[in-house]
Amino acid sequence: MEIRPTTDQDLEVFVDTLHAAFGRFPESPTEGGGGVFWSAFEMDRNLLAVTADGRSVGTAGAYSFELTLPGEILVPAPGVTAVGVLPSHRRQGVASAMMRHQLTELRARGELLSVLLASEALIYRRFGYGPATYTQRLTVPRHQAAFALPRARGTGEAPATSSIELLRRAECGEILEEVYDRYRRAQPGAVSRPHRWWALGAGQPPVSPAPRYIAVHRDADGVPDGYASYSIGESPTLTVDETIAIDDAVYTALARFLLEHDLVTQVVFQQVPPDHPLRWQLADFRAAQVNDDTDWLWVRLLDVPRALTTRGWFTDGELVLDVDDPFLGEHGRYLLTVRDGKADCVPTDREPDLSLDVSDLGSVYLGGTAPSTLVRAGHIRAHRLGAATLADALFRGERSPHCLHWF
Repeated sequence: MEIRPTTDQDLEVFVDTLHAAFGRFPESPTEGGGGVFWSAFEMDRNLLAVTADGRSVGTAGAYSFELTLPGEILVPAPGVTAVGVLPSHRRQGVASAMMRHQLTELRARGELLSVLLASEALIYRRFGYGPATYTQRLTVPRHQAAFALPRARGTGEAPATSSIELLRRAECGEILEEVYDRYRRAQPGAVSRPHRWWALGAGQPPVSPAPRYIAVHRDADGVPDGYASYSIGESPTLTVDETIAIDDAVYTALARFLLEHDLVTQVVFQQVPPDHPLRWQLADFRAAQVNDDTDWLWVRLLDVPRALTTRGWFTDGELVLDVDDPFLGEHGRYLLTVRDGKADCVPTDREPDLSLDVSDLGSVYLGGTAPSTLVRAGHIRAHRLGAATLADALFRGERSPHCLHWF
C-alpha cells in the first residue's frame, strides 16, 4: 500500500472514496462548484491510501486554519479532516499509516500543532489527539423563556441604542464573515473560517447557502457586532445554528430576540459553551435543558516546547512535564517555567512533577480541561503534592476555550 499526496485531478476519486468509507453518496455541488462541504478541500494537503493494484481505499486531508490560543495569540493550525477507510480495508493499519504520514508531513511544514473534530472518540486518542473544547445544546420551552431581570436592567445587557436587524442569509454573507472573524480572534479555541469557505458556501449553516434568517446585532454606531443564524421547523421549533457575539451583552440581546419569537413552542441553541451564563439569566433555571454535552475540538501537539512557549500564560510557576508520545515513538521531559505571562520550555533530567501522554497535554493545552481532572481520572500521574493544583492554575486561560466551526 502507498500513501501519496493528491492533486486537483484526484478530487473525484478522493470524494468518492471518502463517501464510500462512510456509506454515503456525494451531493451535487451548486452552480460554481460550491454549496457542499468538500468544495473547500485543499488538494495539495490531502492524502490517498492506494493499494498495489491502484485502488483508492483511504483518505485523509487538512485545511489551513488559524487557531486562537490563550492570550489572543493566533497560530497556523492544520484542521485534519476527511479521514476514512473503506469497510473492506479497516483494521489493517490503513488509518494508522495515513495519520503517521500526515503527522510527519505537518512537522516538515513546521507546524507546532494540529486540530480535528473526532467522528469517534476511541479513534484519535491513539494518534495523540485529546479533546480540548466542549459544547452543549440548550433547549428552552417558549413558555419558560422569561428572563430573571427585566430588559436593560441586567449587568450584561446591551445599550438601548443598539439594534437588531433581521436579514436573510443571502443578503448578509459579508457581514457574517466580518463578525465571525472579529469574534474568533479574541476567543481561545476558535478556528478561522477562510474567505474561500464563505465564497464557496462550504460547510454547515450559516457558511453554507442553506436558507436561514439572520438576526444581526449592531452597536450604537451601527457596526455589526453579533449575529444569530436560525430556522423554524416542525413542532414548531426555532433552531439556532450558531450565535456569534463579541461580548455577553450582545449574546444576551440576541438570545432575548430569539426567545421572544412568536408562534414557536421551543428554542434550541446549538453550539453553546458549557459555562455560558444563559441558563442563569432565565427566571426558571431549569428551563434551559442541556442536550448533547460533548467534546468538539481535539488538539495534537507536534512540537511540545514551541507549543508551550507560544500560548499566553496568566500565572507564574514551574513544572517538570514527562511527556510520552507512543504513536510517534517519542518521549521527552521538559522544564516549563512561566514568568510575567511568558513561558520557557527546555529539556531537563529533573524528576517530573507530572507524567502524561501527549494526548492529555493536548486536552489541557487550551485551558478547557483541568489537569487535576485527568489526574483523578488516572490519565495523568502527579509525582508530588500540589503539582496538579499548580498545573490547574498555570494552564487556565483568560476565558474558557470554545470552537463552533464545523469541518
